[in-house]
Amino acid sequence: MLSEIDHIRGRAESELASLSTIDQLEEFRIRYLGRKGLIASLFERLSDLPPAERPEVGKRLNEMRNHVRSAYEQKLTAMRPGPEKKPPTDLTLPGRRRFLGSKHILTQTLDEIKTIFGSIGFSVVEGPEIEDDYHNFEALNFPKDHPARDMQDTFFLSKTALLRTHTSPMQIRVMENQPPPVRMIIPGKVYRNEAISARSLCVFHQVEGLYVSKGVSFGELKGTLVSFIKQFYGSETRYKFRPTFFPFTEPSADIYIGCFICGGKGCRMCKKSGWLEILGCGMVDPNVFRYVGYDAEVYTGYAFGMGIERIAALRYGIDDLRLFYENDVRFLSQF
Repeated sequence: MLSEIDHIRGRAESELASLSTIDQLEEFRIRYLGRKGLIASLFERLSDLPPAERPEVGKRLNEMRNHVRSAYEQKLTAMRPGPEKKPPTDLTLPGRRRFLGSKHILTQTLDEIKTIFGSIGFSVVEGPEIEDDYHNFEALNFPKDHPARDMQDTFFLSKTALLRTHTSPMQIRVMENQPPPVRMIIPGKVYRNEAISARSLCVFHQVEGLYVSKGVSFGELKGTLVSFIKQFYGSETRYKFRPTFFPFTEPSADIYIGCFICGGKGCRMCKKSGWLEILGCGMVDPNVFRYVGYDAEVYTGYAFGMGIERIAALRYGIDDLRLFYENDVRFLSQF
């Protein structure tokens, strides 16, 4: 059996030297080193030998198996492709430009709105996003059975708590604690249970404005908002006022500007009308003053509100409001 061991060892060395592919090497491993290979069959025959011969034969078998396995592994290592060599680093090349973050387009838009209204004396006030029914509806002239409540698709948290549907509740909170004159804007996030589409979102941002003093007129309201439109969109911007209804203002109006996206020809953003509504406004209803203890015979005021997403979309020609919230760097990096 010793001569057979030497024969198999020599044959294995000869075959291994002639192999040139990984597949051939795998066939060699199975034939010689596999569980049913030639070397394993020799080990199985050890029990047939006389007890005196087994130690010597077993030792030679182990040496032969270790030798063939070592030679196989060396051949496999040599045939495997090595790691790809990378070209040396050129230390004279200029470094990569750092990409710095910037303010979100909605934040930029809000900052500009604050600057414009701040230049004419409006202060900035913020308030809670979770409101009660009284400040969100009742004190703004929305009685519990008033049909105007149908205008608001509300997320209720309980019978009395809700996610605010507009930032107008802060008008009530400020007037409850501050005598006239009041001149402020109220930016913030608001929530309405609406279907998400190119023109509407269930979470968006608003800026409300309020000015209350003696002798405030609708003409002053118009002058303030036209000034804002000219500063924000440009002096050539077309605009129009259209009568409308809001529970907390009377008279009330919507303000439209010519659609920047289609140039007035009609598109999906402007519903083919060529005009886009940017904000609502009006003179504060005397009933609202009664809730906060202001004398409606002495004081008058105006209020307005606008959606930041729509304001920004018109400014930059964006035809889908959902783009503001998708966090696509390709979109955000343009601003």
